[in-house]
Amino acid sequence: MASLKELAKNAGIFTAGHRACSGCGGAIVINQVMAVAGQKTIVAMPTGCMEVVSTIYPFTAWSVPYIHVAFENVSAVISGVEAAYRSFKRKGKITEKWNFIAIGGDGGTYDIGLQSLSGAVERQHKFLYVCYDNQAYMNTGIQRSSATPLGAHTTTSPTGTAIPGKLQSRKDLTEIMVAHGLPYVAQAIPSHWADLTRKVRAALDTQGPSFINILAPCPLGWRYPTNKTIDIARQAVETKFWPLYEVVNGEYKLSYQPRKEMAIIEWLKLQGRFEHLFEKKNELIDKLQDEINNKWAKLLDKCKK
Repeated sequence: MASLKELAKNAGIFTAGHRACSGCGGAIVINQVMAVAGQKTIVAMPTGCMEVVSTIYPFTAWSVPYIHVAFENVSAVISGVEAAYRSFKRKGKITEKWNFIAIGGDGGTYDIGLQSLSGAVERQHKFLYVCYDNQAYMNTGIQRSSATPLGAHTTTSPTGTAIPGKLQSRKDLTEIMVAHGLPYVAQAIPSHWADLTRKVRAALDTQGPSFINILAPCPLGWRYPTNKTIDIARQAVETKFWPLYEVVNGEYKLSYQPRKEMAIIEWLKLQGRFEHLFEKKNELIDKLQDEINNKWAKLLDKCKK
């Protein structure tokens, strides 16, 4: 695991002065990822929050080679770059080791870019895909995605007399990637920076494709004060909404186990996107808690805990 002093050497790869919201979880995620990856890194990114705030022409917040591509094809693009790199290495035109990272939000990963991602990892290209999961299409107006949790208010799953927020459960993309047989898959969160940076290093050292799903709280879409991002992230782990674990060559390893039970209702109360669930007794809270309990029990079984 890298020390803070070592990580600080790469501070500024994703530079200050970008236009992300105050308290943006996605910006924190990218800073932590790039502090591990370093300057010898090529980044590809589809359209999304972090692309828009970091590459407003003619400015850029990136000090490494960066490619912006369409919503649906970032994995195809980064796999093409990696294939070209391998060709140049075989010919002796390149001798240095480079990292290849695709970074996408949940809209560009869970939904629009899933086909491209599935194909790239099946072909076994050596790259890391990082999903900063802020659980909606935040860049275009807070529309629901397949990562949006049950009961959350979005502009396309609005709470009202017809529906009480999103009626469907969120997709478990981490387990979908495990099913692809990747040598390294993990979940992380910016509040647990040491765990996150260790997993990025492990992913970059993996011989083959790797995937890290990182929850990225969004003050605007989740509706909480901008200084509460890390607190919100930490409670997502403590309530077991976002378990921290990794799967190495098919073997599950639990990264963190909460010391005491904390009900999901404590996390929901911190966010305006769930406030409608407390206007009267709502069965969605109990349903969400049951889902979390069941998934946690299955995860412990997989981790042999």
